[in-house]
Amino acid sequence: MLRFGYDIGGTNIAAGVIDENNRLIAKDSVKFPRGEGTEAVIVACEALYRKILEQAGIPGNEIAGVGVAVPGSVSPETGVVIDAHNLGFHHTPLAAMLSDKLNKSVNLINDADAATLAEHRIGSLQGSRTAMLITIGTGIGGGLILNGELFRGGRGNGTEPGHMVLRNGGRHCSCGIDGCAETYCSATRLGKDGAAFGKASAKDVIEAARQGNEEALNLFRQYIDDFGSYIASIINLLDPERIAIGGGVSGAGSFLLDPLRKDVERKCFFETCPEIVVASAGNDAGIVGAGLIA
Repeated sequence: MLRFGYDIGGTNIAAGVIDENNRLIAKDSVKFPRGEGTEAVIVACEALYRKILEQAGIPGNEIAGVGVAVPGSVSPETGVVIDAHNLGFHHTPLAAMLSDKLNKSVNLINDADAATLAEHRIGSLQGSRTAMLITIGTGIGGGLILNGELFRGGRGNGTEPGHMVLRNGGRHCSCGIDGCAETYCSATRLGKDGAAFGKASAKDVIEAARQGNEEALNLFRQYIDDFGSYIASIINLLDPERIAIGGGVSGAGSFLLDPLRKDVERKCFFETCPEIVVASAGNDAGIVGAGLIA
């Protein structure tokens, strides 16, 4: 049987069909109907579901179930999105609402957990019993694999690796706390600090650093120091076999990973450090991960 996965973001709703080998065989996306209410989101999701199946020539009775990944806290048991601020969902019974429209069973998952699950099944974390995905974008996201299974938190709240406090009294975070890891290790940090010398995005800072721009190189070295401290702290707590780095900044490849590995090795408590690799499940990891829990 086939499964259907949604990756609902604040800009787009992406979705697709997953086959028995966890391959994405059909996909499409629509704009997220921002400000139009939950019902408009459900209508958009239903239309996207019908469109993808029709275009792919897949009968609805071949879809065994539906999974939905959202950027926020969810209750998998009740199918309720507790809080997804970017979507305007607060204690929203999303699974039941979508199930009524599609006449399919619907399961929910946090989007970072979905990407982690996909990375473990088809990406760079395959074969690991203890591993972590860290995604670097506007903020810091990620998920944790423990004993070969996705860890959704001891109380079911999931994990929020971007909101580990890296520096007491540090930079103010959008969550309301000062010093969160994402204020030092995200792409946003590079863009904010780079704006002071005319490089207002992480991509621009990294490119300028590659070309030997002294201001960009100094900022990038500071970033590596902060990011290395963050990863070393995770390693010292969990002793994982492998850590995969995803998100836009990971596109820097060896320019990022080579100095990062050296910094982490210097700060790691253990005699040997785990592998640090680039995530490979790609931009469709959220869809695939959602399909996997359908």
